[in-house]
Amino acid sequence: MASLQISDLETEIPSDLLVSRVMQLHASISKLESLRPSKQVNTLFTQLVNLCTLPCSIDVKDLPQELQAKRESLIILCGQAEGLLELEFSSFIAKTPKAINDLNLFPYYDNYVKLANLEHKILVKNGVLKPKNVAFVGSGPMPLTSLVLAMNHMKFTHFDNYDFDEKANSLARKIVASDVELEKRMKFVTKDVMEVKEKLGEYDCIFLAALVGMNKEKKVKVLGNVRKYMKEGGILLVRSVKGPRAFLYPVVEERELVGFEVLDIFHPTDEVVNSIILVRKPIF
Repeated sequence: MASLQISDLETEIPSDLLVSRVMQLHASISKLESLRPSKQVNTLFTQLVNLCTLPCSIDVKDLPQELQAKRESLIILCGQAEGLLELEFSSFIAKTPKAINDLNLFPYYDNYVKLANLEHKILVKNGVLKPKNVAFVGSGPMPLTSLVLAMNHMKFTHFDNYDFDEKANSLARKIVASDVELEKRMKFVTKDVMEVKEKLGEYDCIFLAALVGMNKEKKVKVLGNVRKYMKEGGILLVRSVKGPRAFLYPVVEERELVGFEVLDIFHPTDEVVNSIILVRKPIF
């Protein structure tokens, strides 16, 4: 299937055409023997991302149940493929002499830089200038957001990165170990966020990766646990998606952010996939 480009359309892609093409790609991806990086895997997921970042007014809440189930299946496949891609590149980069200088070898590095820059800009806009302690939940083997923020924007901040996969954390540690100064400020904790309690109260700002809580029920539970234990006045940055991007990642609705004060919401219209929702735990 040829990749549909924005230039192919005068305004936006009709919802029914988008859904039809996404379902064709879902069928092809579902038949793959492996989601490990390969020419075929990379081509299919590139087509999917290009398609889902086109202008489209679709609201996935309006999809029938059968398509909702396929959408959830596709999000899981995307998450698995993303994890395998990160593992492959993290394993490779960790072996280079100065790994921290080779982060740009990761195919979507520029997108992460853009997203981290956007997130930092939104934090500053809302008064979060120099946080002392930051947690990133769902950091993975390529903790690019933490690294970009720590190196470019928050040069005196301590970062705790949480992931339940020790292999991911081990690779991330190897990359960070190539920079002595960064290694002092960046730790990796192997733990499910649902098991992290009082420790959450130590952070000025917490980032929640898009793939933490793959469905609404789990996402709401994670948000509830973070809210319960984070400190009053603390900031939580939640990644979500809007429109056709909801075929790639889970959506976080405002109504699911119970007990939080919403400070800012940003929906990208370029190649950056994730929306940014900034909330604060009220001070009582």
